[in-house]
Amino acid sequence: MIDFLLKSTISLIVFLGFYHLVLEREKMHQFNRFYLLFTIIISFVIPFLTFEIIKIVPVVQNFEPLNTVITSSAIPENEIQGTSLPIEEKINFMPYVLWSLYGIISFLLLIRFSKNIWKLIAKSKSNPNVKYKNANLVLVEEKTLPHTFLNSIFINFEDYNNRNIEDELYTHELVHVTQKHTLDILFIEFLKVIFWFNPIFIFYKKAIQLNHEFLADEEIVKTYNNVPFYQNLLLQKGSNNQTIYLASNLNYLVTKKRLIMMTKNTSQKIALLKKVAVVPILSVLVYFFCIEVVAQEKIIGTYSKNNNSEVTDKDKIRDSYYSGVYVNIIDERTNRKDVTLYENLSLEDKRKYLNLIPEIQIEKEIPALLFENLKSKNFKIGINNKLIKKEELKKYQRTDFSYYSCHMINKSERTKEFPQGYQYTLYTKEYFDKNMKNSQVHFKGDTIIIGNVSYQTAMKNKIVKTLKADTLVWYSEGKEGYNLYMNEKKEKKVIVIDAGHGGHDFGATIDDLNEKNLTSEIAKKIKEMHSDSNVEIHFTRTDDEFIALNERTTLINNIKPDLVISLHINNNKNTNSSGFEVYISDKTDFLDKNKEFAEKLSSKLSKTQLKNRGLKTAPFWILKNSICPSMVVELGFISNENDRNFIASEKGQTEIAKHIVAFISEVK
Repeated sequence: MIDFLLKSTISLIVFLGFYHLVLEREKMHQFNRFYLLFTIIISFVIPFLTFEIIKIVPVVQNFEPLNTVITSSAIPENEIQGTSLPIEEKINFMPYVLWSLYGIISFLLLIRFSKNIWKLIAKSKSNPNVKYKNANLVLVEEKTLPHTFLNSIFINFEDYNNRNIEDELYTHELVHVTQKHTLDILFIEFLKVIFWFNPIFIFYKKAIQLNHEFLADEEIVKTYNNVPFYQNLLLQKGSNNQTIYLASNLNYLVTKKRLIMMTKNTSQKIALLKKVAVVPILSVLVYFFCIEVVAQEKIIGTYSKNNNSEVTDKDKIRDSYYSGVYVNIIDERTNRKDVTLYENLSLEDKRKYLNLIPEIQIEKEIPALLFENLKSKNFKIGINNKLIKKEELKKYQRTDFSYYSCHMINKSERTKEFPQGYQYTLYTKEYFDKNMKNSQVHFKGDTIIIGNVSYQTAMKNKIVKTLKADTLVWYSEGKEGYNLYMNEKKEKKVIVIDAGHGGHDFGATIDDLNEKNLTSEIAKKIKEMHSDSNVEIHFTRTDDEFIALNERTTLINNIKPDLVISLHINNNKNTNSSGFEVYISDKTDFLDKNKEFAEKLSSKLSKTQLKNRGLKTAPFWILKNSICPSMVVELGFISNENDRNFIASEKGQTEIAKHIVAFISEVK
């Protein structure tokens, strides 16, 4: 409750302060009327709005088994004795007193509010009524200035009969009736009953009533076009200080403000600018009161040996997947060479040598636009792993397929008939259910060969071909082992360069420069400079083409590269921010390898004029969904003049590309 009152009151003060400082002085009274009403409502809504921004915080935590030793000092004395001692609780009566006081005062004010409404309604019914345009003239005996409540205008009976009331005064009150100003007054008065302790609503009521008079004065000036006469009339009538509760009063605040406003002109452009200025005020309030940064901890756990014997869910899935399969282990580090049934392995060996467990294959619907493009353009297409012609695809409906995949075609393998760099393979529902749906249930072969060898040994083609291993694990001095998924045909290092953004996705932009073009130019220069025959580089794009993030990772995972480098350009409101940053994911099995690669690339890029802002972690899509070592490189800030001039220049792009190529040649 206190949080609501504080946030709503601060919002009301800010909005009302902005009104008095900026809006009240301009001749845009209709806008101001609704501004005052809606800002009250918005101020009540803001405390209930919450927008969460999740911030990933990596936490290293050591999980130890819980060994609890219970001593007599840890047990309450009354429980040791087997009796229950009564505990005397003190009741705090202050909240009950305060709420009772609030309720009594609010109830009395509500009675007063209702009574005043009833008085005005009763007065309109008990006195003679005369129809006047869209209002009722209520003729009362007491001397009074014309005032309005709902559609009733109260005037003195004698003044009416003697024609002592000027036409301007009738028109003034008719504006209050026509524009239903009484509803605004009733609304703010009802809020004063509920929030009687908050003086801000008194000031809001004054602002609303004065704006009502501005609206009525504006109509009079427009209709009669005699400002001096109307001003003198108001000054004459204003000598009567009578105020009628809940009614719109002719002489309400006949001040210098009203007299000046009648002769004031407001530029349309100035009025528009001041109206638009409301948006940043609202944005600031939402930012401070509604945005909540939630720290989500990513626990990087280390487990004690006592926990190694506990069977986890992953262990159970592994046992089911490899059950009945023979495991051929060749471990160079321990000189181990043996073949045994999976069930005969210890839990430690299962975890060490068979860490890979395939994920569940779920159905993936083909996007409608992609399916239409496949039928109309010359893509290389396969159905159930068999190449087909485009015309044959027209025999199928999009719903006939349960899954699709896409992989990149090397430039040397492209033809005039199929010039595109991708091949799409579609899988029918029947094929998917039979061959793919349950592929994670059990290993297909009867024997799996696991090689745990040094990196140098693994890179010797002869050994790789001899082992024909499904998984090769290399080890280095003082480091844990890594899994490297080897392809028998893969004799070169394979790197994927991902030029960020493209097509309608411009990325960071300033003036005529944009991220998609800068990353594309650097990627092209990498392609031109690359000459190492031991390294094969694939590019997710080499032209201005939009590729969705999920399509990028599909291409990457089908290639199964040794490393992915995603190129990007940074942006920041603070134009002093400069330098390059390398991001990796801490939610991957390749964390150590990612760090090693990132540190080496940072060392290379530090030789440019870009300063090194350090290694960071982030949950970027490419990093989370690539099943290989990967990193995102922010090559400077487009928002910083020095960085921008460097990365936009031919010299700067060439220098960046040169150091990335040098790093790629050293990838091991």
